[in-house]
Amino acid sequence: MFRKVLIAEDIDSINIAVIQAMKDLGITQIEHAKYCDDALLKIKKALLDNEPFEVLISDLSFKTDHRAVTLQSGDELIAAVKTLQPDIKIIAYSIEDKSFRIKSLFESQGINAYIHKGRQSIAQLKTAIGCLLQNENYISPEMAYLLQDQTVQEIDDYDILLIKQLSIGVPQEKMVETLKAMGVSPNSKSTIEKRIGKLKDYFKANNPTHLIAIAKDLGII
Repeated sequence: MFRKVLIAEDIDSINIAVIQAMKDLGITQIEHAKYCDDALLKIKKALLDNEPFEVLISDLSFKTDHRAVTLQSGDELIAAVKTLQPDIKIIAYSIEDKSFRIKSLFESQGINAYIHKGRQSIAQLKTAIGCLLQNENYISPEMAYLLQDQTVQEIDDYDILLIKQLSIGVPQEKMVETLKAMGVSPNSKSTIEKRIGKLKDYFKANNPTHLIAIAKDLGII
């Protein structure tokens, strides 16, 4: 069994339930943090002390309050932790149900398990820990179909960047200079027009605004 686990979660009732689940499994060292910044500091300290955490269980969404933070989401925390400690096991524990975001967590962020918060999530969390011990990935059964979803299979990072720029108000006619300023290529007018046209066709979007709405619904941005 794992010996040392860190929980990043800002809701007290969920923290208590997850901590109890870890105790039920016989895990002896359990720490928690309500802010992603604090969780990262705990990871860093554990590494310095040569007593690293073996598992990180993290929510994806954290509510903002009076405190200024550097890491604002579980996604950012996971990326930072993976940079510091690539071999740590990571369980994302969230209400997120968008296929692109969950796929990205496995494929780009390298998480080991995804638990969808719900009636069976604590039992699933315990099952996930068992899978991790066997070096197997785990996803809540009701969400497993998302990993087979081909809806966004052909969308690459360049496409996502274009949609993000549109979503923050960059008009298509200003995209050339925007990409050049960012050092992104290709950045020709014809390439940008073809890509945005392809995206509108792919998602059956009537215009850029409709495209942005669809991308948000799918969790692409």
